[in-house]
Amino acid sequence: MSDGLNVAVLGATGAVGREFLDLFEKRAFPVKSLRLLASERSAGVAIPFRGTDVKVETVNEKSFSGVDVAFFSAGAGRSRQWAPVAIDAGAVVVDNSSAFRMDPTVPLVVPEINFDSVRPENRLIANPNCSAIILLMAVAPLRKLGTIGRLIVSTYQSASGGGAAMMQDLLDQSKAYLEGRPVIPKVTPHPYAFNLFSHNTAIDATGANEEESKVVAESQKILEMPELKINVTCVRVPVLRAHSESVTVEFVDKAPSEELVRQTLAQTEGVRVVDDRASNHFPMPWESSGQGDVLVGRIRQDPSHPSAVCLFVSGDQLLKGAALNAVQIAEKIFAKASVSV
Repeated sequence: MSDGLNVAVLGATGAVGREFLDLFEKRAFPVKSLRLLASERSAGVAIPFRGTDVKVETVNEKSFSGVDVAFFSAGAGRSRQWAPVAIDAGAVVVDNSSAFRMDPTVPLVVPEINFDSVRPENRLIANPNCSAIILLMAVAPLRKLGTIGRLIVSTYQSASGGGAAMMQDLLDQSKAYLEGRPVIPKVTPHPYAFNLFSHNTAIDATGANEEESKVVAESQKILEMPELKINVTCVRVPVLRAHSESVTVEFVDKAPSEELVRQTLAQTEGVRVVDDRASNHFPMPWESSGQGDVLVGRIRQDPSHPSAVCLFVSGDQLLKGAALNAVQIAEKIFAKASVSV
């Protein structure tokens, strides 16, 4: 491993794909060679990396030959198509799509929480839903304070969750609104500028949308708490990047004190407590954007429930909610592999 890794990124021209390259630079990820892969539409695009331009290639059956680790962020269909090819070629695949998250044979990993679920034989690792990652970074540490019986969550999800096209659509709609022109959505199902709406995924027979169902199922799997009760409402808000969440944590027995919750979160890797009541300063997407920590604040007892505490959480959807979490998984896998060699 000392010579570095042969790395591939599928979906290299998307919002998350670009974050991978930035993280490789900032974290000194050991890239020996880099292969950027996308659809034919993006082939030939040159992307700067470590002082040189790397051209995007059209993904094909030979794209993963010699690759050690492949980061996928091109949608579930592409992942189902190309993950087996990459694995057969010898690569470890860290997949950012929903394709394999609920497969019982595939680890669904947030490194700070359940990296021990990864075994040496696992060649495919699923990166969780962004909202689930941000939620669990705040909730998982509280398990040491008592048994959690229920979570009530409302999300405030940014445009970055819909990719670069949705981010641009929000900018274009905002500009049109401020200039007094008609707001015509091109990507979102409803006007997005100065508006909010239920997360733009299909509604099932129970009334839940797909995003809400993902957060429930994935949280239960990551925490290894299949019976955990979770009620989630997911909403798009006109924020460019970084998701925020209002969270109520109900304990089976007496709730821990505010101070104990605050101390526990302050000692948690990847979490930063922002909880200044005197200045009314709490987690905001303005401050969580562009950095890797999940911000947690508004820590308080629930006055309506004797065994519950309330939190407000904010984290960068493109970083800890996607690319950063995936890179951290790979760092741990290959650090572990280099020790065992």
